[in-house]
Amino acid sequence: MVRPEAAPDPARPDPAEAKPVQAKPARANPVGGRWGGPYAVAGGLFLVYLVLSVGRFRRMDWASWDLGIFEQAIRAYAHLQEPVADLKGPGANILGDHFSPIIALVAPVYRLFPGPLTLLVVQAALFALSAVPVTRAAGRLLGRARGSAIGIAYGLSWGVQRAVEFDFHEIAFAVPLLAFSLEAVLARRWRAALLWALPLVLVKEDLGFTLAALAVVVAWRAWTTDRRTAWTALGVAAFGAVFAVLVFTVFIPAFATEGYGYWHKIDGGGPFAGTGTKLATLGWVLIPTSGLLALRSPLLLAAAPTLGWRFLSGDDHYWSTDWHYSAVLMPVVSLALVDAVDTFRRSERPRLRAYSLQLPTAVLAAGLALAATAMPTAKLAEARTYEKPDRVTAIERLLDRIPDGATVEADTTPLTRLTSRCRVLWIGGSKGVVPDWITIDNSSRWAGDPVGYAGQLHPGERYTLVGEAAGIVLLQRG
Repeated sequence: MVRPEAAPDPARPDPAEAKPVQAKPARANPVGGRWGGPYAVAGGLFLVYLVLSVGRFRRMDWASWDLGIFEQAIRAYAHLQEPVADLKGPGANILGDHFSPIIALVAPVYRLFPGPLTLLVVQAALFALSAVPVTRAAGRLLGRARGSAIGIAYGLSWGVQRAVEFDFHEIAFAVPLLAFSLEAVLARRWRAALLWALPLVLVKEDLGFTLAALAVVVAWRAWTTDRRTAWTALGVAAFGAVFAVLVFTVFIPAFATEGYGYWHKIDGGGPFAGTGTKLATLGWVLIPTSGLLALRSPLLLAAAPTLGWRFLSGDDHYWSTDWHYSAVLMPVVSLALVDAVDTFRRSERPRLRAYSLQLPTAVLAAGLALAATAMPTAKLAEARTYEKPDRVTAIERLLDRIPDGATVEADTTPLTRLTSRCRVLWIGGSKGVVPDWITIDNSSRWAGDPVGYAGQLHPGERYTLVGEAAGIVLLQRG
């Protein structure tokens, strides 16, 4: 039996006349409407940072005098005085050490809540705030899931965690400024990108060059579509470089007694000294944070000045992953990753496309693995993180014997309990100023007989040992 031929459907095109359809590139689901993810990520990170930094303060786990130095400067700003940090030398103006006038923004908060914990809370808030533009930019371009993954991975990145663990530093302001600026670059909001970046020149002397590099990125991106903006960006780049040179050669020397005090750190074995350490640091900067894909984004140029001065320096402290020096690199690398993933998820090469789309999950997994094992966040699982040791209580009780307003010579361990209410000088750095009290951590017996050591520091003066607690000794003049 022969079936009758079906009548043609006018809604269907004839297969013979149909044109071939090209496959569309894979696209993420962009974020539409309101999305609270960036703020949820920032809120969670703020709590993590706060627990880590405040817990460390409560345990007196200090390896630096930096928190005390910054508190002295901010305390002076809070009382409308020049930012003297006596720990750097009696009467030393902090602007003659590092050019960071932006820390004066902490002064109103410090006036209301005086004490070193205020600085740690502000720093935790600034670092957490930087996760908002990172997460938001990633979510807008790559979808909410990938955006959240990159935001959390950024917040747990080793560079940020090291900074949270290591006292307070002015770069806490640079991190969100860089993040907001680069978010604006990815959104092609050129004016906003430049405006967010401009205050970098007030954060630290070298960041004028970072402003210049970031402005070059803006010019690069805007050149084909907005030549006027591109030229403006190049002007901003020139301003950043010139301003940085003026800070090094004019501004800092104007506040210092002996010029810029860090030129000697350039001396050393040259760029090839410590090659192994430098390569390892580069690996840490690029691999767990971006799987090397950040190398494919021009945004990474904003990291070049920081890496440049660190690796050209003769001071090996700048070469490694320790301390706070890598924090400013983390938002740059994370947003360079976002830019690269957004570009290569449309690649015609299937492997590159698949690799880029899997990277947000991969960097999150790497961040969580490191956070649980090798980073400061691993301490969140330890009971001691939330406890105040008896030794600290005993030390604080001992230091309470020092009256407010006294002049004290101290070393790292006790000084942060005194800088909010006393004039504190660095041990051996009083330069002729005779302190009323001396307190040091002599648990290792490095000073030998404390009374004899005090006599060596201040010949002709008599000091009496008035107490000791957990290795901290307290001596009083007279």
